[in-house]
Amino acid sequence: MSSWAKKNLALETDLSLADVEAMADVTYHINDQGAQIASGSFLADGMVIVPASMKTVAGIAYGLADNLIGRAADVTIKEQRKLVIVPRESPLSVIHLENLTKLAKIGAQIIPPIPAFYNHPQTIQDLINHQSMKVLDAFGIANQISGRWQGD
Repeated sequence: MSSWAKKNLALETDLSLADVEAMADVTYHINDQGAQIASGSFLADGMVIVPASMKTVAGIAYGLADNLIGRAADVTIKEQRKLVIVPRESPLSVIHLENLTKLAKIGAQIIPPIPAFYNHPQTIQDLINHQSMKVLDAFGIANQISGRWQGD
């Protein structure tokens, strides 16, 4: 997690950093460029960056790899593995759109957190579940955490 992700965690949720880290199998420091995920020899199906700041998106689009998030994304791209970006910004500037387009052109999947209303969400958690379903679907991970379109 970046320093701003940690700040947003505190601002936007009731979870502590320890709560989030307890949900993970492994955690790394943002500057640990020697972490396993910084190497192409570390096997992974891909990477999801959620939420992805426009700073992170720009860094990935231009190959900066200046922290572990950027390096792991760079490795994901070079190894031609699935990269899913969930951008955190609105409205989007032309610069943001160009950076996201650049990543989409090389195969990254961009899944903005846009709420769906066809499933008649009743709570914010319903909206979060639907977004989570989309991200899991991108990796082919079977789930039924949200209502799916059944046709009209």
